[in-house]
Amino acid sequence: MKRLIKVAAFCSLLAVSAMQAGAEEGNRHVEIQTNKGNIVIELYAEKAPESVKNFLRYALAAAYDDTIFHRVIPGFMIQGGGYEASFRERTTLAPINSEADNGLKNLRGTVAMARTSDPHSATSQFFINLKDNAFLNFRSRNINGWGYTVFGKVTAGMDVVDAIAMVPTSSARGHNDVPVTPVVIKGVVIK
Repeated sequence: MKRLIKVAAFCSLLAVSAMQAGAEEGNRHVEIQTNKGNIVIELYAEKAPESVKNFLRYALAAAYDDTIFHRVIPGFMIQGGGYEASFRERTTLAPINSEADNGLKNLRGTVAMARTSDPHSATSQFFINLKDNAFLNFRSRNINGWGYTVFGKVTAGMDVVDAIAMVPTSSARGHNDVPVTPVVIKGVVIK
C-alpha cells in the first residue's frame, strides 16, 4: 500500500512537472550533481522537443535524485537515470516516441535517450557518449535503423564524465558494467 501511494504521488508530481517543462521555450541547461562532481548539459529543445520535455519532467519531479550511473563502459558511454544503488528500478511514465531522425549525431559529450530494442521505448534513462558513436545514429525509419535520440550536450564537466568512465566495474544483480562503488546522481538542477 505504501508503495502504491508513493507511485500515485510520483505520477501526480510528474503531471504538474510536465506542464512546467512544456511551458519553457528555447534551450535550457541542467546540472547533474553526482558524488563525483557536476555535469552541465545544454538541452536541445528545438531539435528534440519531446525528449527534452520528458527529461525535464523527471528532473522537476526529482525522479533522478539518488539514482545511479548503473552502466559504465570506457570508450563507449555512461548510462543512468533508472536505478537506485540497491538496483531497485524507479517508476517511469509511458515511453516516448523516438526523435533520433532530428539530425543530431551521437558524438563525444552528447546526451541521448536509452531504450530497449524498440525504438519508441525510451522513458527516464539516458546516456552520455564518451566518443563519437556513429553506429548509434539514425539511418532509417525501421527497427534496425532508428538509432538513439540525441537531446543535449555536455557543456561543462566532461572531466567528471571521463572520471566516471574510469571507475572499476563488475557484474551485479544480473547487470554488467556496474560501478563497484556507486556513482550517485544526487539531483538534477534546471538552470
